[in-house]
Amino acid sequence: MSQTVEGTALEARGGPIYARIAAAIGTGIENGKYPPGHRFPPEPELAAILGVSRLTLRQALAVLERRGLIDRVVGRHGGTFVRKWTLERDLTTFAGFSEQLRRQGRVAGAEVLRARETPANSAVASALDLAEGSMVFEVQRVRLASGTPVLLESSSFPARDFPGLLDQRLDQSLYGLLGELYGRRPTHARELIEPVAVDRVSAKLLGVRAGTPVLLVRRTAFDAEGTPVEYATDMFLSDRTRLVVWSFDVPSH
Repeated sequence: MSQTVEGTALEARGGPIYARIAAAIGTGIENGKYPPGHRFPPEPELAAILGVSRLTLRQALAVLERRGLIDRVVGRHGGTFVRKWTLERDLTTFAGFSEQLRRQGRVAGAEVLRARETPANSAVASALDLAEGSMVFEVQRVRLASGTPVLLESSSFPARDFPGLLDQRLDQSLYGLLGELYGRRPTHARELIEPVAVDRVSAKLLGVRAGTPVLLVRRTAFDAEGTPVEYATDMFLSDRTRLVVWSFDVPSH
């Protein structure tokens, strides 16, 4: 026998009922079933759905609140909401999107929009140290954090260096693929960051309105030998991204 939390399975065995409720709702939040900002039914209604007392429900909600997954707001417009978390992007150390999310306990995902072989334009060729018109593999993806769109990513790789790349699964870490298949995992990058308003086409892909503020990142990534292996333009949703930089004093001599 099982119950449901707004469609999420709640097993009848396995510890105190409040803990199982918290686990079921927490899983729904982490896999994107309940997106940031989602409002749950009022406590009396949710308790009735689950067939438990309000005290038991409040114990479960307290667990979720301590885990940083929900906010409980009092007042006329209050309620229980999935917390609108922010992706912290640490610029002090180099790591791909998947690794950054793993460090924060989130699940990285990707929706591949386009993958093709195409001649490099002047900007891509210059960044990758190629002749203009050289063939590159272009991969455009929407990157997801626990099911929620966070950024629009367009990456280009020298086709001559990575034969067969487009035949691989491209909804996983591309840096992982470069390392595992070719021994060329990026180790450092140069990034230029500026705030812009998202255009209509990109806004539709990200599920926001045209003109929404985004952080535009232009990145050239290099392998351990210092050879450029990727040129990318990323659009991070600014309301879901926070940049972190560690600064250190430089001793004078």
